[in-house]
Parts: sequence; C-alpha cells; structure tokens
Amino acid sequence: MEKLRSEFRFIDYVYNSNKFKFTSDLGVFSSYEINVGSKLLVESYIKLGRSNVSVLDIGCGYGFIGIVLSVIMNCIVTMSDNNQRATHLAKMNVDNNHVEAKVIDSNVYDNIKEKYDVIITNPPVTSGKDVVRKILDEAVDHLNENGEVWFVLHKNQGAESMVNYLKGKYSIEIIDKSKGFWVIKLKCY
Repeated sequence: MEKLRSEFRFIDYVYNSNKFKFTSDLGVFSSYEINVGSKLLVESYIKLGRSNVSVLDIGCGYGFIGIVLSVIMNCIVTMSDNNQRATHLAKMNVDNNHVEAKVIDSNVYDNIKEKYDVIITNPPVTSGKDVVRKILDEAVDHLNENGEVWFVLHKNQGAESMVNYLKGKYSIEIIDKSKGFWVIKLKCY
C-alpha cells in the first residue's frame, strides 16, 4: 500500500477573543477549512451546552471540536478517531493550542473505557449510515447519568431520517438548523 503524502496546512478560528490555530493535512476530514457543520455544532454547544463537564469528541479529526470546547467551556476532553493521521494531528493541535486533552486511536468505541457527561460528534457520514448509527446507538453505554449526545448532520445526509430512527431510544431536541445542517441533542430516558 502506498503511503499518503503529507501537505500540512494551517487553519485559524476565532471565537470572541479566543484564537485557535489548527494544523491539518491531506487524508483528514475538512482539511482545508473548518467544516460548516462542525462550526455550527461547536457554536450551538457553546451557547446552550454545559461547561465544566467531561466530553468525548468521537471522530475528532484534527481536533477542532474538542479543543475549542476545552478552552471555551472548560471541559475535560477526550478525543478519538480511527484515522491515525487525524489523531496525530489532534495531538499536535492539543500542544499547539496549549490545552489538556486526551487523544485515543479508536474505531468508534473499541478503545473507549470511560463514561462521559457529553459525547459530541460530526459523524463520518462517508463511512456509511451503519457507522453513524453505531456511534449514536452505542453512545448510551458511554454516558454518565444525565448524559447528552450532541451531533450534526446535513439534511441531505439523512438528518431527518436519523431523528426518526432515534425516536424511542432517546429524548431528542433539534437545537439549530442552518445552511442545511441540523444540530441535534439526545438525552437518555
């Protein structure tokens, strides 16, 4: 197998007076810019989510969501991804942004041993509906009491059908809709 070449690029993000710089690379999600859905998810969580809680950012990519929540919301963050290039970048970005966060190589929840107050994700829809469902279905096993799952999906990637699929499994709240993206919060019954 041929090794994917590397081509670092740098992405800036500012929220209020907080400035972040992310290193990205070929072979990771949204490598040229912060994904619109991820940005909406983070900014919705900042407005309505809980601070000072433990957070699992699953499918973290280069670490945008987890790092921003660590700084802005003072969350204790663990980030995971099954793409080793992504977790390598996430570790670099943790150091470069001077945050404390744990980064784990994990295919969905395979290497996740702890429980969290919040699981947050911009799920990897390109991996297929079964992977997205696995992330959302199995989240309950990795949540503390009163835990929440926050995720974002585009309407053209099945946001409405996913909400219908999750009915009866979780209490569902649609937090925001913008540019076709839905930010959704799940709570266990």
